[in-house]
Amino acid sequence: MLQTPATAALAFLPFAAAIGFWVTWSDLARMRISNSAVLALLAVFLVVGPFVLPLADWGWRWAHFAVILLAGIVLNAGGILGGGDAKFLAAMAPFVALGDASFFLILLAVAMVASYIGHRVFRGLPLARRLAPDWQSWDAGKKFPLGVPLALALVIYLALAAFG
Repeated sequence: MLQTPATAALAFLPFAAAIGFWVTWSDLARMRISNSAVLALLAVFLVVGPFVLPLADWGWRWAHFAVILLAGIVLNAGGILGGGDAKFLAAMAPFVALGDASFFLILLAVAMVASYIGHRVFRGLPLARRLAPDWQSWDAGKKFPLGVPLALALVIYLALAAFG
């Protein structure tokens, strides 16, 4: 059983899904995750969180943001992770209970593999190229739009916490 309360996950889920779709679309199309999307996700946690989580838990979860942001800055400086990816990952962190971190990392790994394979298959299909001819991710070489698996993992995690 996941440690994020079902009521909290259910309250966060529609916002996270909408923002996740935004992030997925922009990362596929432009290979960018906008600061506006990152700030929107943080705003959801800031505004909705105190109503659906115990205040002490809500407060401590901001530490998740700080720790992951610092790690993201280091990974970005090392060329391992894009800046938008690092910021979005940090914005996602407060939504995940600390006790669920191992589960979430496994979920994220599965989402990354599935998204990578799916992207590589679809970019080779003429129909996909015709439907989205200007998507920069099709021709990004070895680069991969990490916003796709990041958003997917967050939405699946919240759905499992809400309904699982």
